[in-house]
Amino acid sequence: MTESFLLKPISVVAPIFTAIGNRNWEEFERLEADFVNQYGVEAWEYEFNFRIKPALDKDSDRWLLIKWCEIGRASCRERV
Repeated sequence: MTESFLLKPISVVAPIFTAIGNRNWEEFERLEADFVNQYGVEAWEYEFNFRIKPALDKDSDRWLLIKWCEIGRASCRERV
């Protein structure tokens, strides 16, 4: 496993959960972009798919899916 996939500081990850919990799409996108700029797309995909998404409650997971569908985005790679 490369260094970019190591655990990230809680100060980086916690605001992502807060943005999702507050249903703040703009903040989530900003934090996602910051994460990708700092650690790379592959690190974001790993962090999101294996650490963030599994920890979401059903309503938050559904909200996030709906937001992605509304804008027609399949992944963060489309932003890079």
